[in-house]
Amino acid sequence: MKIATHTLGCKVNQYDTEAMLELFEKAGYESVSINEGADVYLINTCTVTGTGDQKSVKLIRRIHREHPSAHIIAAGCLTQRDAKRVMLEGVVLAIGVQNRARVVELYHEAVKANEPIDATASVKGAKFECLSVMRHEGKTRATMKIQEGCDRFCTYCIIPYVRGPVRSMPLEDVKAEAERLAGAGYREIVVTGIHMGSYGREIDASLIDAIEIVCKTEGVERVRIGSLEPITVTDEFAYRLSRLNEICPQFHLSLQSGSAEVLKRMRRRYTPDEYLESARILRKYFPNCALTTDAIAGFPGETEEEAEETREFVKTADFARIHVFPYSRRSGTVADKMPGQVPEEIKKERTQKLIEIGNKLELEYVKKTVGTYETVLFETASPEGGAEGYTKSYVRVRANCEPGQMKTVFIEKTEGTLAIGRTDN
Repeated sequence: MKIATHTLGCKVNQYDTEAMLELFEKAGYESVSINEGADVYLINTCTVTGTGDQKSVKLIRRIHREHPSAHIIAAGCLTQRDAKRVMLEGVVLAIGVQNRARVVELYHEAVKANEPIDATASVKGAKFECLSVMRHEGKTRATMKIQEGCDRFCTYCIIPYVRGPVRSMPLEDVKAEAERLAGAGYREIVVTGIHMGSYGREIDASLIDAIEIVCKTEGVERVRIGSLEPITVTDEFAYRLSRLNEICPQFHLSLQSGSAEVLKRMRRRYTPDEYLESARILRKYFPNCALTTDAIAGFPGETEEEAEETREFVKTADFARIHVFPYSRRSGTVADKMPGQVPEEIKKERTQKLIEIGNKLELEYVKKTVGTYETVLFETASPEGGAEGYTKSYVRVRANCEPGQMKTVFIEKTEGTLAIGRTDN
């Protein structure tokens, strides 16, 4: 039996897909590309934006149209939010964001009953579901999910309603998972979750406790941290991070808007000044760190003056990279009912302006590496020869090396956002 998977949405979703795929492989299924013919297709859906909804439904319909005899499993956030919407022709199992550890068992039940099963379950009172992924792309970097759920309820976001309450991987499991990944040969671990700053709140632990455990695991040479909120970055947090040689000085500090009034309407729990203070703290302990962020353009009520405040803010913050998204209405959220919905054309224009600023900032950041020595973990072969990988600050580098090697290279020049390096031997 062959199984193919496809993930829509975030890195956490990608992790969940890989975990479920490995369960199928352990049960004897052969993993194939989604473009090949498979007996089972697992589609991990996304509902963060309306586009995510549409892509998820469209893909399920296309899979059934092209492979009418195949079974489809719909998992993930859209499935959790609206199982009926994904229980289309060909779908035999809807699984949402829980019961993923039982996906093979539930699929077999559906096949045996010859009837579709809706296995989505309420996230109220849910416990952390310990999933494990031992095979990651490139065999160099592995993702490790230590936290699930969110209770921030930002006015634009559907995720707290879909992913449920905050729950965390116990510290002993963090240690065991890090040891498993290091034992499998992974040299870099990305520690991630839905709302990282909430990690450990219900188990008498903190995010920095978990990070320290991962960093101190034998065989782990690099540790990256998923998205952080400014309020997580205290002086003590940054100081403890700075004591860990394995930490990659690339921090994704969530912004969304550089306007104080827009942040209030979003129900974000910081001001632009507080954000800049968090950035200052990180740069105090990591002077040349790469600070990356995300921003939403065209939030309800956003005036041209507020949009300009965000554009000026991202320049002041001097980001290394910005992910920009036009605001997407989500039914069930507070922002969906807010007055002053920004027309699509204006959202598109404001999005493009922010993207252009972000592109310029990224080029400037990459250029700063020219003339320096950088340690690069090479991941994939380059079509131009040699291999490509990333510095600790997540600058992509090509050099005459082999995938899997970690080498110190001299950066000679840049080609766009790609740095070109050479080894001295």
